[in-house]
Amino acid sequence: MTDKDARSLPPEQRLAAASWLTAPQTRRVFDTLEKAGFTVRAVGGTVRNTLLGEPVNDIDLAVDASPQAVMSAAKRAGLKVVPTGIAHGTVTIVVDGTPFEVTTLRQDVSTDGRRATVAYTTDWTADAERRDFTINAIYCDRNGALLDPVGGLADIAKRSVRFIGDAHARIREDYLRILRFFRFSAMYAGGQLDTVGLADCTMERSGLQRLSAERVHHELHRLLQAPFCIPVMERMDEHGFINDIMGARADTKANVGAVAALVSNAAATTTPRIPDDAELRLAALAVSTPGDVAQLKDRLRLSNSETQRIANAAEVAQSINPQTSTTLLHELIYRRGNDAVSDGIALAWARYTAITDVDTSNADSDAFVDLLTAAATWSAPALPLGGRDVIARGVAPGPRVGEVIGDFERWWIAADFPDDRELMEKKLAELILVTNR
Repeated sequence: MTDKDARSLPPEQRLAAASWLTAPQTRRVFDTLEKAGFTVRAVGGTVRNTLLGEPVNDIDLAVDASPQAVMSAAKRAGLKVVPTGIAHGTVTIVVDGTPFEVTTLRQDVSTDGRRATVAYTTDWTADAERRDFTINAIYCDRNGALLDPVGGLADIAKRSVRFIGDAHARIREDYLRILRFFRFSAMYAGGQLDTVGLADCTMERSGLQRLSAERVHHELHRLLQAPFCIPVMERMDEHGFINDIMGARADTKANVGAVAALVSNAAATTTPRIPDDAELRLAALAVSTPGDVAQLKDRLRLSNSETQRIANAAEVAQSINPQTSTTLLHELIYRRGNDAVSDGIALAWARYTAITDVDTSNADSDAFVDLLTAAATWSAPALPLGGRDVIARGVAPGPRVGEVIGDFERWWIAADFPDDRELMEKKLAELILVTNR
């Protein structure tokens, strides 16, 4: 039975049939830890995604033994073990290339809104109650038998993302949970927000300022990839969270609208492919002019590659509209490259759609599609003449050579990259004659 077939089964049968749970590697980890006298269960996204019929990418296990005891048991069994997060009770056991994150049951001793001091425990309910959402606090053993201390199964059935216990307390333990609430709702709740959770996040929103830029960036990036990010971000904007994250913007509603337009344009147009990913969505959300890029980089600690891509897209977008000429488009491709120009066209189209409220069937949209097609298919030629050609015609080596080549390149681009050798030779001779006067 495949994981897809198992979706129609009751929860425990669905888990028992899951390929990750029946895999030999998983069985070996369970065998190893249970032979040592420990109780081990899968937890978190591993169980949640199985129950929701979503892909399982990582296998997380919880165990009622210390990290040191877990490592000793794994080593005795000849398994590779890495202390990946031992300060937080987590070690990674690797079996035939498959990693398993094994975390000791914990309870919080103290928190400061960003990180917690924890103590190990053997109490499964205490471990569940320190987690964020009910759907992330469901456990299952090797046979798929469920342990549900906080009512996560009911919320799985409703596809509801709900804080465990007192939401204010959960949020104050780590203010990143505000963004996680929005991201998980966009991932698993069809974009619907739990009313109580939203109200409590709104009351605690000032705590977002205590988070590091890197953590906010990472969570925002994942939110922007979620299938229902648009309705969630619209609600976030209504309650001021977009300003909290991005800093004051003149019109955050328009920027969220540009993200929505980017998504809808990409969904409605299959040929050519419209760039649409988290980086470009971030550009639509936060960059209205190229000058905004530096502020965004500083605010979210963007990598150099992210910054360069967003900057290129923003600069190209400034030059793009439905009336953009083929000559200008070719110049942009020549100077920026096909990928950057495709990004810029997609970004410009998204902004245009958001501002004019046009749909994907009108003439202007057709014009953007034509631009994208050209950006995907036209290859910029290399400059056909160089310094040697200029020197061969009697210009002494030095700055004048560069001036002639610069003048020739500008003419060649404005003429839309002709490949007529005779025409180019004639133009080069004219430019040299001018410089000799």
